[in-house]
Amino acid sequence: FGVNPPRSCSPHPGQPSLQMEDPVQLKEEGNKYFQANDYEKAVQSYTQAIKLNKDKALQAVLYRNRAACFLKKEEYAKAASDASRAIDINTSDIKALYRRSQALEKLGKLDQAFKDVQKCATMEPRNKNFQETLRRLGADIQEKVNAGGSSPGFTDQMFEILLDENSEKEKREKAANNLIVLGREEAGAERIFQNNGVSLLLQLIETKNPELILAAVRTLSGMCTGHKARATAILHYLGIDNICMWMSVDNEEISLAVCNLLQTITDCLLGQGKEEHHGKEEAVVLDTKKDVRMITMRLLDMLVSKQVSGQGRDRALNLLNKNIPRKDLNDQDNSRTIFVIDNGLKKILKVVGQIPEMPDCLPLTENTQLTASVLLNKLYDDLRCDPERDNYRVICEEYINWPRGTGNMDKTLHAIQMVSGILQGPFDLGNKLLGMKGVMEMMVALCGSEREIDQLVAVEALIHASTKLSRASFIISNGVTLLKEIYKKTKNEKIKIRALVGLCKLGSAGGTDYGLRQFAEGSTEKLAKQCRKWLCNTSIDARTRKWAVEGLAYLTLDADVKDDFVEDEPALQAMFELASDKTILYSVASALVNCTNSYDTKELVPELVQLAKFSKQHVPEEHPKDKKDFVVKRVKRLLKAGVVSALACMVKADSAILTDQSKELIARVFLALCEDPKDRGTIVAQGGGKALIPLAVEGTEVGKIKASHALAKIAAISNPDIAFPGERVYEVVRPLVSLLNTERDGLQNYEALLGLTNFSGRSDKLRMKIVKERALPDIENYMFENHDQIRQAATECMCNLVVNKEVQERFVADGNDRLKLVVLLCGEDDEKLQVAASGALAMLTAAQKKLCSKMTEVTTQWLEILQRLCLHDNMEVQHRGLVIAFNLISADKELAMKMVKTELLEILTYVGKQEDDPKKQHIINVARDCLTKCMDYGLIKPLSRA
Repeated sequence: FGVNPPRSCSPHPGQPSLQMEDPVQLKEEGNKYFQANDYEKAVQSYTQAIKLNKDKALQAVLYRNRAACFLKKEEYAKAASDASRAIDINTSDIKALYRRSQALEKLGKLDQAFKDVQKCATMEPRNKNFQETLRRLGADIQEKVNAGGSSPGFTDQMFEILLDENSEKEKREKAANNLIVLGREEAGAERIFQNNGVSLLLQLIETKNPELILAAVRTLSGMCTGHKARATAILHYLGIDNICMWMSVDNEEISLAVCNLLQTITDCLLGQGKEEHHGKEEAVVLDTKKDVRMITMRLLDMLVSKQVSGQGRDRALNLLNKNIPRKDLNDQDNSRTIFVIDNGLKKILKVVGQIPEMPDCLPLTENTQLTASVLLNKLYDDLRCDPERDNYRVICEEYINWPRGTGNMDKTLHAIQMVSGILQGPFDLGNKLLGMKGVMEMMVALCGSEREIDQLVAVEALIHASTKLSRASFIISNGVTLLKEIYKKTKNEKIKIRALVGLCKLGSAGGTDYGLRQFAEGSTEKLAKQCRKWLCNTSIDARTRKWAVEGLAYLTLDADVKDDFVEDEPALQAMFELASDKTILYSVASALVNCTNSYDTKELVPELVQLAKFSKQHVPEEHPKDKKDFVVKRVKRLLKAGVVSALACMVKADSAILTDQSKELIARVFLALCEDPKDRGTIVAQGGGKALIPLAVEGTEVGKIKASHALAKIAAISNPDIAFPGERVYEVVRPLVSLLNTERDGLQNYEALLGLTNFSGRSDKLRMKIVKERALPDIENYMFENHDQIRQAATECMCNLVVNKEVQERFVADGNDRLKLVVLLCGEDDEKLQVAASGALAMLTAAQKKLCSKMTEVTTQWLEILQRLCLHDNMEVQHRGLVIAFNLISADKELAMKMVKTELLEILTYVGKQEDDPKKQHIINVARDCLTKCMDYGLIKPLSRA
């Protein structure tokens, strides 16, 4: 009697096209076969695509997808082989790593499987699926370890194998994984710690063998987790200088593993994470503030050290971003932030003031300076009062004043670059610094300089100053003139593109009369075409090409520009490739929001429009290319170009760079993409379902609502096992429940209810999750809704939920009208509503005998409603009505006697006496069962059936 909405995650494809020679189309064909569970044909499509394809990135995807098919076909050796081929092309392919881990586990190679999934968990530490797999494999390996003996001698043996250069590679790998597993388990961690294990792990690190270093660092992380005393002891034994030195190495995997170790130690010192209590051992730790400050000082020193690699600097900035500002602004203690400002603000300013083109520049990655700007912003936001903010400002002013009077143009350059960095962080403070005496003069001097580097820095400063409506009127009134002059004179493409972006931003920020349409004797479309040309020109450095995306983020506000842009597939692909670079994440998202028209628009009231026209006022009209048909075409083009994969990649950005505003923009785009039900299967197949979950949980309120609504659209029609495999489906429940709110609109309510209906029909564990999220009262409220579709959706959802015992108990409990509501809904004229309500009532009366007698008490209309159900023209409704009648008769002889004395007996007799008919035999049989039960009670004679 449950309700399952139609699932159209993707239509079943036709026969494979033997003539098809486009590997991208073959990949899409394979995806459709996979979603339709036709793994053999999917393998054929992927294999054909692999033979034809010449693009490395696509080749990795094809091998990865074929590995997924082999996993489903239980051909694990082939799955592991294909996943390895994908990893050979892209070592950070997290899907390929996880699929190889799954295959290796099935092949019994637990050590290698553990190693792969550990890499996955390091790249995505918040992924519950990876963490669960890691725990499960760890437990399996631990069991084997215990079976082989886990005495101190066994631990020594592991170290002997690892430190012996002549040991076989396979033995070394197994020993390394055994150590990691031991370190994650409390007894094993303590055994290693008590038996000189930290010293031996240090020896492994000093071998300079990357595999051994990783094994040692990961073992140390496990030993520190949740144990403050041990974490403190390990910190002091290893030394913070050594830890920071290891984190500074130019090896991404080692640098990240050491960063995780330091984060684990910091969590223990700050009392965060999964803290466990260890009795008297805790008394060893008296005060951790000194250790936290020691770590903080060393991280700040790393920022300005030339010996630190770019990614090491990024790790230090990320640790400061995560651990210094308060998590909760209600907490009055911001002493860590004050400490950093007093002892390290100038060091952070030095990082944002670096100029990559200068020979004396510190080693940086493309993310370093943006991450430093984010840190500046977080520190400023964490200040509690004006005196604290004034102190911050004074330190910044001193840094700017430092080059004055020296006549040193390079120092002036660094000062202006620093202002640019602050404008990307605490913007209000940046505006104040722009207002300082001499700062604007410095920028003008740089604009007029003959040195191209000076022009480059000055133009970027003008761009960042115009990000919002600047209080510095000088920027608005003079910026356009300066930039136009530079644009026309310079022959350097790097400067030219930046000047164009600056003009785009200043035009939108200042509302000036200059206008971009007349600029350079060309239209907005012409400027956008130039940006697209720069974007596709791979001979230009990536940093310069990213500025083209910045320009398009503004130019795509024009309907003609956005339409041309989505038709330019090379430009789209170039932007998607650059989207993995986190420094332009916001600009890419902005351009996509513009192209999909997913920004907020004010509805024009017709009466006010007429009034405005009458008074001869200008009335903005919708551009023809902003109408729905054009928007739909653009969305289809973006989907075909692979926008979902690009968005999924953007969601994985470092938390420091993926701001709440960026998350909101991405959520808006996802919601626009999910509009057509036919596209939702493609979105799921390309990782959209997974990417939406964190967007629905963290970010701005608007962003969370948009992401939750997109999830609801997917959940409403998709098979949850495909759309949200494994434990992921339970994470989707809360976002769906959040839409059951009177502040949300009717469509959001409706699609959330459809999604919950789909989920509640899958398993009792999911039904229990929905109940625990306190969705039941909201669902009941919507069953009273005046809107027919919402009321029907809520009733269908309840129909599936009543299978759960806890839900049934709520119907049985005294003092509520839940059962009465369901009975009355059975009497409504809406046929679909009757189907859902009668299904719920049939299951409730079958499961709980108390509800059978209660049904006759909740309303005097119960009998009339039941009789109508049993005579209904819709066979599904009639069947459910007869089942309810049977449940009531079976529950109690007195109740059966009461029913026999009514017209219901004639109805049962009429239905039961009908000739056998395969189409409605199930209905006839239930009616006969009712009559048989009455005969068993002795209420009617066998003759009454004749």
